[in-house]
Amino acid sequence: MTTPFSSLRDSSGPTAAVEIAATRVSGASLEWRGGQAAVTAHALEMLPEGALVPSLTAANVVDRAAVAGALGRVLERIGHPRRIALVVPDPVAKVSLVTFERVPARAEDLDELVQWQVRKAAPFPIEEAQISYVAGRQSPEGQEFVVSLARRDVILQYEQLAAAESAHAGIVDLATFNVINAVLAADMSGLTPTPSASSTSAGDWLLVNVAPDYVTLAILRGPHLLFFRNRAAETDGTLADLVHQTAMYYEDRLGGGGFERVLLAGAAGVDPRRAGDVELVRRSLQSRLAAAVDMVDPRAAVTLTDRISAGPAFLDTLAPLVGVLMRGQSGDRAA
Repeated sequence: MTTPFSSLRDSSGPTAAVEIAATRVSGASLEWRGGQAAVTAHALEMLPEGALVPSLTAANVVDRAAVAGALGRVLERIGHPRRIALVVPDPVAKVSLVTFERVPARAEDLDELVQWQVRKAAPFPIEEAQISYVAGRQSPEGQEFVVSLARRDVILQYEQLAAAESAHAGIVDLATFNVINAVLAADMSGLTPTPSASSTSAGDWLLVNVAPDYVTLAILRGPHLLFFRNRAAETDGTLADLVHQTAMYYEDRLGGGGFERVLLAGAAGVDPRRAGDVELVRRSLQSRLAAAVDMVDPRAAVTLTDRISAGPAFLDTLAPLVGVLMRGQSGDRAA
């Protein structure tokens, strides 16, 4: 499928993926069986507190030995692949939506235009940036682009962790982008349990992706991104308040007519021991939005082998891995 989301580095798709997050390293491998994608292996290793601190402007890997050890064990349990897709935390990059009334025909000119546009908001010299972008929706004002900007040396830290384990990271991409990709992949898989829970169609929908150290909200119209906001977990205000503010912005500034569905991801995976709290979070959001809130279920996009059991925390860790493995390989360009 074709994804509207950008990767920080991109190549032909691997069949194994790893996510390095603040509290864990997880991985999965995928095979195609009779035209259907199946997850054949999954692994999870928790990280000591403070071993990895996701940041846009500073080094992320604090305890390299701890992160490298967890990564090595995960890779071993999913077959020690030589090529992987690598999922990194959302705070590693700044995501912007930019619009151009006229789009240059030459790729090099478009690269320069995108770089010029994001230079003003970059919190570090643009020469130190890794910029990736992809075309979004066609709006009345022109062609929109989804742009991701990260420090090149930060991305290199993650790539070097994989390389030290003889795994080449052909794709590096953000967690929430790939939760979205998992949802979009479900629409094309034929495995969707119920249309109301998983079909994006062309309507507006909201994704709330919760991590231990941040929360990201994304509003989409069908497959096209309209809004993307990442907030640190320690920021004042509850999750329900943040979602409510986002819904008001959607109605007032984006002219939204209401969400066809709202999806929640990551809440169970924040702390597997507190999976029972997920229902409280879901009900809180449901009450605040006056709309049904469903959990993201990657089993709508892929099947699982018999030996893999699927609890809520497992499904939350699996979603971005499935998304990055099922994402399309066309349309991305690195600037």
